[in-house]
Amino acid sequence: MVLVHLALTFAVLSLLAVGGGTAVLPEMQSILLHEFGFTHDRFVHIYSLGQLAPGPNMLMVLVIGLQIAGILGAAVVFLSFFIPSSVLCLFVGRLWMKMGESPWRRAIQNALEPISVGLMLSGVYAVGKAAADTPITFGLALIAFTILVRTKVNPVLIIVSAGILFVIQGLL
Repeated sequence: MVLVHLALTFAVLSLLAVGGGTAVLPEMQSILLHEFGFTHDRFVHIYSLGQLAPGPNMLMVLVIGLQIAGILGAAVVFLSFFIPSSVLCLFVGRLWMKMGESPWRRAIQNALEPISVGLMLSGVYAVGKAAADTPITFGLALIAFTILVRTKVNPVLIIVSAGILFVIQGLL
């Protein structure tokens, strides 16, 4: 029964991921908390792993499925999260190409752009709110943001450095 619940949950999230996986992070975090007992910290740690790992960051759903229902859970979540949106993109992409330079195509694209940006920002906010819950983590987030905006430092270095600083402060 857990596998069916995982499949349905992640299939719906897949179809709602307008603008990318970041768009569904708040909803994913809420569902995982209320229906599967994932804490905010656990979610943020898995999300951080997804950011550090090579490849698409939303492969983090494999870790979620693995923690909930083992290897089979990872497979179910992987297929449920990536196949529905891929099939939808295939059909919409074909329709999109047929529309050519139609005024409808431009209108739809103009309408979806702010929606996508808003959904992605809500995802960033949800993860940031869960991760920066103490003065130290908030300070680290602010420093990391400043460095990212003002320099061309690789974000992975910032994530690893912030993690090391957080561990060091925990040991003191």
